[in-house]
Amino acid sequence: MRPTKVLQEIRKMRFEEAYEGWNEGRLTQAEAARILGVCERSFRRYMVRYEADGLDGLIDRRLEQVSNRQAPVDEVMGLTNEYRRKYIGWNVKHFHSLYKRTGGTRSYTWVKKRLQEADLVPKFKKRGAHRKRRERSPLPGMMIHQDGSTHEWVAGKKWDLIVTMDDATNRHYSMFFVEEEGTASSFRGVRDVIEARGLFSSFYSDRGSHYWYTPEAGGKVDKENLTQFGRAMKQLGIEMIPAYSPEARGRSERAFGTHQGRLPNELFVAGITCMEAANRYLREVYLPAFNAEFACPAQEEGSAFVPWIGGIGIPSTSKPASRNFCQSNFPSNFQTVKASIISLQLCLWAI
Repeated sequence: MRPTKVLQEIRKMRFEEAYEGWNEGRLTQAEAARILGVCERSFRRYMVRYEADGLDGLIDRRLEQVSNRQAPVDEVMGLTNEYRRKYIGWNVKHFHSLYKRTGGTRSYTWVKKRLQEADLVPKFKKRGAHRKRRERSPLPGMMIHQDGSTHEWVAGKKWDLIVTMDDATNRHYSMFFVEEEGTASSFRGVRDVIEARGLFSSFYSDRGSHYWYTPEAGGKVDKENLTQFGRAMKQLGIEMIPAYSPEARGRSERAFGTHQGRLPNELFVAGITCMEAANRYLREVYLPAFNAEFACPAQEEGSAFVPWIGGIGIPSTSKPASRNFCQSNFPSNFQTVKASIISLQLCLWAI
């Protein structure tokens, strides 16, 4: 029973007691009104309605009126049938964002309630307060996150999704699928950012072997013996910052939670099964829609990006400094190393 209906029933029971007390002379109108939590005038109105229609006269007639803002039945059925036909398993926020992109005008709460009433999505208990999150960088370009996520993005195929995003605004500058995360994919993400916005101040990532050399597994990174990617960032004047736990990369981890919940559903609905088509969908559809929904304004006006004007030498990778190389950073075959170096130089030169 709705809370308003419950209150109506309680009002009936309490009014009978108060009315009887007043009628027998045990209570004044002021005392009876105080019991009901209303003023004397309201109590007198209740008496008139009670004497005319009995307890039914105490019911608030507004509860029986149909709101003129109520959605047409056809609209509600169309919404629920569309969800049932194509989008079963989508969370409400994801479905609502698609609903808005395709011309829908109703609010998120309205859509959620209609789907819950049709038993298409479950009701969840309210989550507890989250721990205090780290403050965002004040300006775009002060810190760039890059991370990869291995997931079954299409049925039967696991790829790595590489995301490069801004800490200040949550804007994703680069997203693409690769067979395996590595040095080439890291350079590609950085290239996309520099082409779009310019050089940035710092680069935040995990301690993957293509980013850092770690002498002891799980230990601190060696900031003196740089990887191929690290030397390139040093020559570009970009500070590299290692993360030591998934919690430290909370912003990118939460973003991947959203991508893993949404992208497989969207790729399935679009009928996409190959990586080339999936990357095209990311560029043309998913990335613009994601930024439109989740990007937020920076705390301060301005930008920390520096326009790329050329003139900076290509990071030298053909003659690496003497150091202990991690095998996962470089292939063992010399010809493969040479081909990889040339490929990465061309990748940077394309900037």
